[in-house]
Amino acid sequence: SGGFTYFTERVAREVGFHETFANRLLFENGRLTGVADPILGREAKLATLRHQCEKLQITPDQALAVGDGANDLAMIEVAGMGVAYRAKPVVAAAARAQINHADLTALLYLQGYRSSEFHAG
Repeated sequence: SGGFTYFTERVAREVGFHETFANRLLFENGRLTGVADPILGREAKLATLRHQCEKLQITPDQALAVGDGANDLAMIEVAGMGVAYRAKPVVAAAARAQINHADLTALLYLQGYRSSEFHAG
């Protein structure tokens, strides 16, 4: 995510993700002082996608990537299932699939899951 680990780690815990990748906020004496380098932008997102594919021993065309902004374009274009989620027009045009009116549950359906297979927590 181009967002912050402060939020992504909470979501990951809630839904059971094994890992999260996002920008780290820096605090000193309880005060926000900045964002740690490197910033997870366009190239870093693509590199993360490629690294995770290698780690999982899959090719990028077997991966799903989701985004809404220009910093997501590279990974969306490389992934076999690039999804524009309520995205800016340039991202929607580049993506293989779009989710414009539903929530992220739609990603489960895109991968072939049925609602009976969802884990309610």
